[in-house]
Amino acid sequence: MSEITFQDLALADPIQRALSAKGYTTPSPIQAQAIPVLLEGHDLLACAQTGTGKTAAFALPVLDGFARNPRKPFRRGVRCLILTPTRELAVQVTESFKTYGEGLGLKIGMVFGGVSEKPQIKTLYGGLDVLVATVGRLLDLKQQGHIDISQVDTFILDEADRMLDMGFIRDIRKIAAAIPQQRHTLLFSATMAPEITELANSLLHNPKEIRIAPQGTTAEKIDQHVLFVKKADKQNLLLDLLKEHTEKANNNELSLIFSRTKHGAKNLAKKLCSVGIEADSLHGNKSQNARQKTLDDYKRGRVRVLVATDVASRGIDVKNITLVINFDLPMESDAYVHRIGRTARAGESGKALSFCSEDEVALLRQVEKLIKRPVPVMNSHGYHAQQIEHHHTSGAPAQKPKQGGGGGGNRGPRGGGGGRGPRPGGGKPKPRSDSRPSGGFQKAANAPRSNRSRGRNR
Repeated sequence: MSEITFQDLALADPIQRALSAKGYTTPSPIQAQAIPVLLEGHDLLACAQTGTGKTAAFALPVLDGFARNPRKPFRRGVRCLILTPTRELAVQVTESFKTYGEGLGLKIGMVFGGVSEKPQIKTLYGGLDVLVATVGRLLDLKQQGHIDISQVDTFILDEADRMLDMGFIRDIRKIAAAIPQQRHTLLFSATMAPEITELANSLLHNPKEIRIAPQGTTAEKIDQHVLFVKKADKQNLLLDLLKEHTEKANNNELSLIFSRTKHGAKNLAKKLCSVGIEADSLHGNKSQNARQKTLDDYKRGRVRVLVATDVASRGIDVKNITLVINFDLPMESDAYVHRIGRTARAGESGKALSFCSEDEVALLRQVEKLIKRPVPVMNSHGYHAQQIEHHHTSGAPAQKPKQGGGGGGNRGPRGGGGGRGPRPGGGKPKPRSDSRPSGGFQKAANAPRSNRSRGRNR
């Protein structure tokens, strides 16, 4: 059977031209499976690991619907609403819509916290075809009367598992209750935990389900290794590895380092700069403008090494990242998958190295349990700690380190929710009456539409 191409998909001509202009010919597995389903008008529950091209998987069918069904948005209104967990992912999704929909003349905007509301309010005033938003800022603007989501016909939750981790379940339900039951609903998640299934059951009607990779899998082209090292030797080991990588790498190759804390990321970047390495840090304590400038410098190669907290483990789609180093192992094992997924994107290859000190043995074990295989050991460096490796392989008890210093730098909603504190999750949704919706895409033949069990927590 021959490989499917974008030309084989029934996408409108302006979208096909945009894809050709970018040199995109072959869809990724999530794109090849999701796009036909969405063009037929089905709700969709999709599970795909980071770096698989899921943004285009939902952006292209949405844009196709606009191309075939043009309609001017009304004042302060929105036709397609996309929720993301972080500001960085909101920017990435918005850029993708603008790229693929360049020839459609659409109004595309985004709202997120950490910046002034005034420019966002001005953008909303004339109405938008597509709005990409973080949860907290969206609710703030809605409560102030600056946005009307009563006529949304396509509702998309991107990185839904991350939003649930951040405590936004009740706010998501509040938003869902404010938009029409007559709608198309798409839910994308990197993992399929029971909470995700429960949320999907309450928001989606008779959805198609696509699972590209099981929970905890990592991209095949990532060369993963763990390096056992004493905590005091981590910085010296990092400098050696970066020097070696720089000597072998092309001029456009980038490196990404993950620190567990904001303070650690900031100090590590300063240390690298002090020894002549072009580095900067990305963490939740930076303003949105500062974070965006750092990302722009990184994408353009003006900064070759970025030291980040888990604020960058999802939603940062930067080309040419060929090396990811976990200077600190993550407190939560699924973050490992998302961290190393910043390399080997779009079919490319990459290397992921993880430092493991004595107090991180428990964290390494939970990573290996999640990915269902041991991480290969690299012991050819000058700081190999044999006793730590023995502790890990012996199965002797090990305690997780204390979180400290704000954790990964963005576990709370301030990293993406616009400055609103999360409400505790929980409570069963109050069922709402059935209705027969129609979405922004064309309906599937003989597919009755409704959204059952969609309600809000009280």
